[in-house]
Amino acid sequence: QVQLVESGGGSVQPGGSLRLSCAGSGFHFGSFVMMWYRQVPGQERELVARSMAFDQGPDYADFAKGRFTISRDNAKDTVYLQMDTLKPDDTAVYYCVAEGYFSGIKYWGEGTPVTVSS
Repeated sequence: QVQLVESGGGSVQPGGSLRLSCAGSGFHFGSFVMMWYRQVPGQERELVARSMAFDQGPDYADFAKGRFTISRDNAKDTVYLQMDTLKPDDTAVYYCVAEGYFSGIKYWGEGTPVTVSS
C-alpha cells in the first residue's frame, strides 16, 4: 500500500523559509517521479516542482524557480521541498505526489498547509 506522509508546513512571515518533507512507503521510491503540488482553496492544484527518477534533473514551475528547491534522498525514501523568500501568494496546501515512471499512476499525500502572512 502506497503511503506518502508530508510534514514541515506551518506559518511563516513573508521572506521566510520552510522545508517540507515527504516520507514514502509501499513502493520502490527510487523509480518514481516525486512531485510537489499546491492548492489554494477554490483553485485547481498546480505543480510546484518535480524530481525525476533515475537521477534525472528536477524542474520547477516558473513561480518556484530561484526560490524553491526540490531534493530527494532515495536511501531514506524521502523527498524535500526547501522554500525560501516566501510570499503571501505561496499560501496553500502543499501535496506530495509519487508517479510511477512507467505506469504514470499518481499517488497523493494528504497535504500540509503553508501560510505566509505578516
